[in-house]
Amino acid sequence: MTVTPNQKPETYALFKAYDIRGVAPSELDPDVAYSVGRALVAYLQPSEVAVGRDMRVSGDVLAAALIDGIRDQGADVVDVGLVSTDALYFAVGKFGYAAGVMITASHNPPQYNGFKICREEARALSLEDGIGQIRDLVVTGKISDPPGGRRGDVIRKEIIQDYVDQAVSLVDVSAFKPFKVVVDAGNGMAGKTIPPLFDKLPCDLVPLFFDLDGTFPNHLANPIDPKNMVDLQAAVIEHKADLGVAFDGDADRMFLVDEQGKLIGGDITTAMVAISILESDPGAAICYNLICSRSVPETIAAHGGRPVRTPVGHSLIKKIMREEDAVFGGEHSGHYYFRDNWYADSGLFAMLRVLQLMSSAGKPLSEVAGPIDTRIRSGEINLEIEDKPAAIDRVKRYYEDAGAEIDEFDGLTVQQSDRWLNIRASNTEPLLRVNVEGDTNEAMESLRDEVLSIIAPARG
Repeated sequence: MTVTPNQKPETYALFKAYDIRGVAPSELDPDVAYSVGRALVAYLQPSEVAVGRDMRVSGDVLAAALIDGIRDQGADVVDVGLVSTDALYFAVGKFGYAAGVMITASHNPPQYNGFKICREEARALSLEDGIGQIRDLVVTGKISDPPGGRRGDVIRKEIIQDYVDQAVSLVDVSAFKPFKVVVDAGNGMAGKTIPPLFDKLPCDLVPLFFDLDGTFPNHLANPIDPKNMVDLQAAVIEHKADLGVAFDGDADRMFLVDEQGKLIGGDITTAMVAISILESDPGAAICYNLICSRSVPETIAAHGGRPVRTPVGHSLIKKIMREEDAVFGGEHSGHYYFRDNWYADSGLFAMLRVLQLMSSAGKPLSEVAGPIDTRIRSGEINLEIEDKPAAIDRVKRYYEDAGAEIDEFDGLTVQQSDRWLNIRASNTEPLLRVNVEGDTNEAMESLRDEVLSIIAPARG
């Protein structure tokens, strides 16, 4: 049961800030998957590990190798089969498993695959807390055989219905209006989780691309990219639906389209979910990342909540949510975190909260979102920059000289009376990520063009 060292640069590069991800099988192959299984048991020392996978073509082979590694290291495996990532997190928390692995590459193209790993209570591992240690064991091969040489068992368990029951228990389904809802699963895992959910709702489901297909024959399951939302927008108009919902490949992220076919940003959805939660949990702390619109903390405060600003990144947000006892947290990227799901993501929970808010308001989504969605955002602008610190410092000095309010909570944020920007360095690529918002389109464009001109000399 010796683990062979794997010191190839491409193997080292698989281990990212929040997960393990790469092209399969050229980078992420069964040998690496087996070693990851051995390493995570050696590091976390769990008695059992829940393992789920999405519909990607390479998923079965990688799952088999990962499970072999876990078992050979002496831990039992609870194989939950084809599930969404949020359902896997739910299972780890609900059933008290010591660790969990979701085999997925989320929204990436079909040639990718990867592993999202969590410990007990669905606490996600990050590069600094677990993933880096597992990486070092895989690369060096320094994994001791388990005491006594025991090989773990495999138990197969269905969890989707339990997850759906948990989700429905958190809202008042009896008060839901009979909405017509178009759901675009993008041939991803929402195609499996959404049908049993809608069996419990008084809503009319219009399914779009529900066949599980890891080749993504219709469009990539990446709803943050507007071109992947075109089919959903058209279907909402065609079917005269009240709402459109798009999920990513592993169905933990979710984006909305209103009844007019307009895209709703993840930050505005965060504000709407917050309103719904604060109706039943007044005064609660709610987290939002610093890329979200100014409208998000304003909305939270206006409805009696306590807004808590966080950095970008799920492991950071979940930690802060636990510290603040926050009931909910949201990101502009379509990630929504719930205390009632062990602080883990759930696009499905967020969708239900929006349906409940629409029902209680008695208004279409456009009229619910409209009073919140009043500012103009640039969207994330990615710039290829080799010397990222120098570019950020140049922006900082310029706006300090201009008398703007500056903070460096996560990257660099510049606040002015009617506009703001944030500039952050990517963790994994030579990119600067720039987000700009203005109270008017003129304010946004003016600040956007100004900061890009300051960065421009360092581009290339």
